[in-house]
Formats: sequence, structure tokens, C-alpha cells
Amino acid sequence: MRNIPQHIGFIMDGNGRWAKARFLPRTAGHLAGLKALKKVILGCINEGVRYATLYCFSTENWRRPQDEVNYLMGLFSEKIMGEFPFYEKNGIRILTLGDISALPEDARKSLEEVSEATKNFDRISVQLAINYGGQAEICQAVNAAIKEGIREISPEIIRAHFQNPDVPPVDLIVRSAGEFRISNFLLFDSAYAEFVFCDKLWPDWGEKDVSDVIDTYNTRVRRFGGVVQ
Repeated sequence: MRNIPQHIGFIMDGNGRWAKARFLPRTAGHLAGLKALKKVILGCINEGVRYATLYCFSTENWRRPQDEVNYLMGLFSEKIMGEFPFYEKNGIRILTLGDISALPEDARKSLEEVSEATKNFDRISVQLAINYGGQAEICQAVNAAIKEGIREISPEIIRAHFQNPDVPPVDLIVRSAGEFRISNFLLFDSAYAEFVFCDKLWPDWGEKDVSDVIDTYNTRVRRFGGVVQ
């Protein structure tokens, strides 16, 4: 019987390299990456995955060239809510993960609007990790607990103070473009996640790639520190 991960995290890498190989500006790679993102979400739905987290913009990505950052902010403000018919048709709930208060107002409002508009869709929940970092996520959860007067921190308390505590820990983390690092992504919840690293650049991804990584996941034995009988 095929074992389907409940939650997959995607580190979407290679947009810039995809564009460079075609003598296009990096921004063209990001637009192609958005199209691939939709295909991957459909692949997750078809496989029965219930949660997906997409690493869209890290806390470190502000260091990129300003025109590239501006373009990405424009995608968040113009494209995310514009895909509402796609979310509605496929039952996709959109959540944000990260400090979107630091985003330009139009991008922030667009993300807030799409989260509200899709809150009752329940086929798959998709977290868009924007201005997100795993270290900051842990610190924010601990600080929130301290403000409530909690004096002793446990893993359960940290998780209860996460932004979307109803989203379960990630089972599988996938990174495209041949990179072998997790780049501050889901540090707390990846404690027992499986990892798959793929050479294919993100804009070239589609539904079959989701099936392929789940096939790889099915070759793994998850022991969670114990012994499989």
C-alpha cells in the first residue's frame, strides 16, 4: 500500500538559473516558478496530500537585488489573489507563514484577503512561507509563551504558539535545483522529516514530480527514534 505523506514542504530553488539558461531576466524565472507551483499543488491534491508548505521568500531574501525583491512583492500583491478561481475550484485553503507585516501594504493586504477568502476550503491547506525563517519562528513562539507568563518551555508549548498550530509537522521536505541544505526552513517541525533533493530546476516541475518524490518517500522507513517491528 502506498504511504502518502500528510504534509510536504517544498524549497523552490532554481528560478534564476532557469531564466539565465534561457537568456531571460531572473524575474521571468519567478513567473515560470509560479506556474510550476500551481502544477505541484495539483499533484499534491491528486496524491491525497493534505498540507503543503511552499518556501516563497525567506527572511534572508531581502538581501537580493532591489528590482528582484520588488518584482516578487508585486507577484504577491497581484497574482496571489488573482488565482482565487484556481483555489475555489480545487478546494485550496491559503495560509501565510512568516511576518507579513514587513511586506509592502498592497502585498500584505492581498495575502490577508486570500487567507480570509479561502478559509473554508478544505481539500488541501497550503502555507505560503513569506518573510519566513525557521529560527525566527521558534523565537516568536517562545516569546509569545513568555508573554503569557509561561515559565517553562516544552516542545508542545512551542508548537502550540506557532502561527498555524493546526498544521501538523512536515513529513517530507523536497528541494529542487540540486542544492543540499534546508536554508532555515521548518527547523522545528523537520526533526523527523524525510528529505529528497532533486536536480530539476523549479520552473520545470509538474504533477509527475510530486508522484516521483512520494515514490522515493515510500522507500524510507520512519522509525522516529524507535525500532520498526
